[in-house]
Amino acid sequence: MKKICLIICLLMGHYANAQDYLTRNGNVSLFSHTSVEDIKGSNNEVVSLLNTTTGSIEFKIAIKSFHFPKQAMEDHFNNSDYMNSEQYPKASFSGKITNLSAVNFTKDGAYDVTVEGNLTIKDVTKPVAAKGVITVSNGKVIAQANFSVKRLDFHIVGESFMQKKIADEIQVTVNCQYDKR
Repeated sequence: MKKICLIICLLMGHYANAQDYLTRNGNVSLFSHTSVEDIKGSNNEVVSLLNTTTGSIEFKIAIKSFHFPKQAMEDHFNNSDYMNSEQYPKASFSGKITNLSAVNFTKDGAYDVTVEGNLTIKDVTKPVAAKGVITVSNGKVIAQANFSVKRLDFHIVGESFMQKKIADEIQVTVNCQYDKR
């Protein structure tokens, strides 16, 4: 009986120390620059979970929730030559903050971090790493990062007549404000 009580206390202590932070309205923006055209898209419905004990960070992104200044851009983005959002409705990221000890989640401040994990777009999963900043302010946690993705690595080809309008590397900006779960 003592062993069972000890195990329960240890598990409860671990659970109490685990700090999950959640957002359902994080922002991920895309930017492509070529001499022909700039393409900007943004998604404010990103779901993300951050565990401050383990450093794990997860993102789920509905592809159809990206919006663009021009309806034609949005239509192209979702069609089968690009993101194919009917067949692949979500993108995801699963990773960890590799230098978690550099962040004090109990003290206000801005902390440089590196995140490594697997990015899944369409039917392709590839490892990615990004530098970012975790800002702690009044109990809120904000995660920001910028990185680039080679679109052809994820089978985002596009129509042949559009190739000059789309950069080979798409700039991705992440900005999520988390609340304690």
